[in-house]
Amino acid sequence: MELLTANFPLFMFAGLILFLLLGFPVAFSLGACGLFFGLIGIELGVFPASIVAWLPQRLIGIMANDTLLAVPFFTLMGLILERSGMAEDLLDTVGQVFGPVRGGLALAVIFVGALLAATTGVVAASVISMGLISLPIMLRYGYNRPVSAGVIAASGTLAQIIPPSLVLIIMADQLGRSVGDMYKGAFIPAFILVGMYVLFVVGLAIFRPAMVPALPPEARTYREPNGSSGYPSLFVVLAISAAVAGAMAHYMPQLHSWWQGQAVDAVPTDEKVVVAMCGGVFVAWLIALINRLLKLGLLSRLAERVTFVLIPPLLLIFLVLGTIFLGVATPTEGGAMGAVGALIMAALRGRMSWSLLKQGLVSTTKLASFVMFILIGSTVFSMVFQAADGHKWVEELLRNLPGGQVGFLIFANVVVFFLAFFLDYFELSFIVVPLLGPVADKLGIDLIWFGVLLAVNMQTSFMHPPFGFALFFLRSVAPEKPYMDKVTGKRMEPVTTMQIYKGAIPFVLMQLVMVGVLIAFPGLVTGSLDAQVKVDMDAVGAEMRDSLEGSSGYGTGDDAAATPDMDAASQGAPAPDAASPTEPSPPDAQGYGAEGEDPMKAMNDALKKK
Repeated sequence: MELLTANFPLFMFAGLILFLLLGFPVAFSLGACGLFFGLIGIELGVFPASIVAWLPQRLIGIMANDTLLAVPFFTLMGLILERSGMAEDLLDTVGQVFGPVRGGLALAVIFVGALLAATTGVVAASVISMGLISLPIMLRYGYNRPVSAGVIAASGTLAQIIPPSLVLIIMADQLGRSVGDMYKGAFIPAFILVGMYVLFVVGLAIFRPAMVPALPPEARTYREPNGSSGYPSLFVVLAISAAVAGAMAHYMPQLHSWWQGQAVDAVPTDEKVVVAMCGGVFVAWLIALINRLLKLGLLSRLAERVTFVLIPPLLLIFLVLGTIFLGVATPTEGGAMGAVGALIMAALRGRMSWSLLKQGLVSTTKLASFVMFILIGSTVFSMVFQAADGHKWVEELLRNLPGGQVGFLIFANVVVFFLAFFLDYFELSFIVVPLLGPVADKLGIDLIWFGVLLAVNMQTSFMHPPFGFALFFLRSVAPEKPYMDKVTGKRMEPVTTMQIYKGAIPFVLMQLVMVGVLIAFPGLVTGSLDAQVKVDMDAVGAEMRDSLEGSSGYGTGDDAAATPDMDAASQGAPAPDAASPTEPSPPDAQGYGAEGEDPMKAMNDALKKK
């Protein structure tokens, strides 16, 4: 029994692993393990029986957490957009834009994956949509099977790191940081990762062109009656949009001054980017709308199609993320606006129906319930674990690792990488992050940087052969048997599971490289955050003492002789008996100090403890 009592946290971890190996769901394994070891700990006297009284407060705290409301809102937004046909339209349109170049279809999948990630935030929806729509086209025109499977699976997992990512919401909640700051910190790393995917495809197009061929002319559907491609007018619209955005960013202070009616000298960079992008995108949409209504014929079919398909989701992204970045809306409010915007977009497309709304609400409820049950189970487990001083045990274990901060970061990422073979990112966020976060904070590691770093690492949980969820999603929609292509009439070979695994490996390696880049260059995350405001508690204490001295009359008139002694007492130095006040000071009006105690000294001591 002494062995169990002395190593109680270690036995709790072993018990959790045993529950998981027995095949119980993670949420119930966490809750059952917490309750089981809670009863044992009470019987052995590891902690008092009053620990049971903590549980209702913890569960009420979960239900009162406004931040977690963003999860169902963003999930509903993504499901409505995906099931209203947006993914299909985007893949078809962007595929036509990039199709004439080698690797164009793969590039289209990457860009659409990034766009879907910024609108849906749901990995399963992105992977399944692109697998159903783009995989047959890529196979039809001779794309290498592992490359096709890897690009689709990796692009779908971008929903993990590109805001409004669900994992970033959970990470911010578990680390006690702002969701908006977590989104800002993840923005640059997410698009660097997209750039790495693009470079990989471009490298294949240059050195292995047979693996990623261009679309043949007969497959390019948006051509003009005279046979031209329609690219010149598309480039003109893009140039006008970019020029408007650049001009708005340059003259943003003047625009603010005109709008507010008072001089504005400087505007934050993130506000410039969001407002300028909104302005440029809106101008492009306005040009296409005027051209269609007045039948001017200035735009090609391709340019008009691209504008009307791309602009609505882009505006929705800027509306949701822009309001969060600018501080106009909280993530929960931004998610609510996004859900309403998705419903409006589906209605304008003529694809809104009660069946679609019901499907979206049912799927959202299932996912939200899944998250809630895992959170309740992890709360029960962590409550018992902390009551047994498990957090101190983990902290001592990790703080003594060689290498300081770097050693801790390497260890934490290796642990998360291997646990990601077996656990979902929700489970990792609720089990592992609460243990690693306090240690990172004690070591002086910025928790926003740490959260984004772990989120990039957890992204590999969807790509690990053989347990990656994105690989399972793709396997469910990829052809398992030979089939006849509907367009060409050719017999097509199936996509094997090993081909899917083989295609995922290069992208897993790129994600690991991204983890190393973030460790080496933390400024990629922290550089986009607002500067932290540091409060000098000594200065605050001095100001409060001066204020109280002025209001109570200390240091003036007959009490002037007592002022030096009082100042000495406030600094913790003993005052000489000869200069002590002849009568005990009254207790402070705010409750500082007991009877007969100097209120200035008591207040200063309280401030120093804080």
